[in-house]
Amino acid sequence: MTPHPASRGPTRIAENLVRVRERIAAAAARSGRSAEGVTLIAVSKGQPAEAVREAFEAGQRIFGENRVQEGVAKMGALPAEAVWHLIGHLQTNKARLVPGHFPWMHTVDGERVARALERYAAAVGTKLEVLIQLNWCREPTKSGVSDRAELEALLETVRQCSALRLRGLMSMPDPAFDEARTRAHFAEIRELLGSVRGAFGLGPEFSALSLGMSHDFEWAIEEGATIVRVGTAIFGARS
Repeated sequence: MTPHPASRGPTRIAENLVRVRERIAAAAARSGRSAEGVTLIAVSKGQPAEAVREAFEAGQRIFGENRVQEGVAKMGALPAEAVWHLIGHLQTNKARLVPGHFPWMHTVDGERVARALERYAAAVGTKLEVLIQLNWCREPTKSGVSDRAELEALLETVRQCSALRLRGLMSMPDPAFDEARTRAHFAEIRELLGSVRGAFGLGPEFSALSLGMSHDFEWAIEEGATIVRVGTAIFGARS
């Protein structure tokens, strides 16, 4: 006889979440920080809605999607308590789908995207929490600003957008980097955030560092990340 769902033990995803949270807590402790200061985003890109629901039932509340339409399609499968972050590149013609679905946007990478998000968020009377996406390693396959001048220009643009709230920076190191170079990248972005916060007088709410994925999130936390984006370590490899 198949047991009633309430009598089943923890699922693989639930067990993975426990391990990831333990690793987050240990990394935070090693850096003299509290685990409560690190937000875990479960990256559900490419995962079926059933897997995302399993994570929700295991206590996870924050999910990250790379594609707007894929994320919107999954939202109906979860209760309203789920919070969705857009963490992938956004084409401006899909910006209208972000307000009302994704309260957090990690990948503002240029003026056109910022202006489009401002227009649509203002039209529905909401504010978006936004991060500036960096491409500090200048990888040709990635989006994002790649130098200080570009970053300052985009920060100034976003500051003029009343429906966008600047919260911090998002970055990914070159996947070919070893541990030392990965850590150095994370540390550089942490220092950059502090520098531009002071230069622009942005205040304490501009403090989010979205750094680290399944293979390097512990290093990211030890170097100052406040948000980590973890997919494979929770859900397993995408099919």
